[in-house]
Amino acid sequence: MSRSSLSNPLALAVLATLVEEPMHPYRITQVLRERGKEHSIRLNWGSLYSVIASLEKNGLIVATRSEREGSRPERTVYAITDEGRAKALGWLRRIIEVPVKEYPDFEAGLSLIMLLGPDEAAALLARRLELLDARIAEARAADELPLPEIFLVESRFELAMLEAERAFVADLVARLAAGRVGGQDLWTEMHRRLAQGGTIAQLVAEFDDHLWKEGTGTRPGPDGPTPPTTES
Repeated sequence: MSRSSLSNPLALAVLATLVEEPMHPYRITQVLRERGKEHSIRLNWGSLYSVIASLEKNGLIVATRSEREGSRPERTVYAITDEGRAKALGWLRRIIEVPVKEYPDFEAGLSLIMLLGPDEAAALLARRLELLDARIAEARAADELPLPEIFLVESRFELAMLEAERAFVADLVARLAAGRVGGQDLWTEMHRRLAQGGTIAQLVAEFDDHLWKEGTGTRPGPDGPTPPTTES
């Protein structure tokens, strides 16, 4: 099975659903939506057929028959193989047991936030706080459903992550407002200079040099840290 398929939670969801009984793709989607799995797993009709084709190609599922309901198009029913069942259980065990580095969009955005000015960044983060509050309210409402905890465990995880993110963003917004974020003065000066016609390349070189002199005394080079030169 390809690495991309192995990293797609939708493939695991398909295998887990077929553990119950053979189904056609439309029924698989119905079952996942009936159980609210679209809140934890991205469901896409086009992706589903690609995933099913990959699972079948790799011998994890097999087409067992075709069926037709009324005037609807003929549908292929798939069943999980013994290899597919073993793969699903091994995959699930690994996901539950082993933490891995993930790459959320928000983390990527934070890594590039200096492209925005401090005031604009603070305003956007404040707006994010409002949207997080709305999502947290929805997650708390879902958590109050009269269901056993095991059926809500993924929702409670989402709520915990949302609350942790909110705490981080609220702290960052408060410290930006107070001018207490490390390097904020440099960040502000960078955008003041850009507004006056400076270029990103010039400022990056200048500020890298400033950070080098104020920091460890070693400039990072292509082959690692380079000691500073001695001026005569």
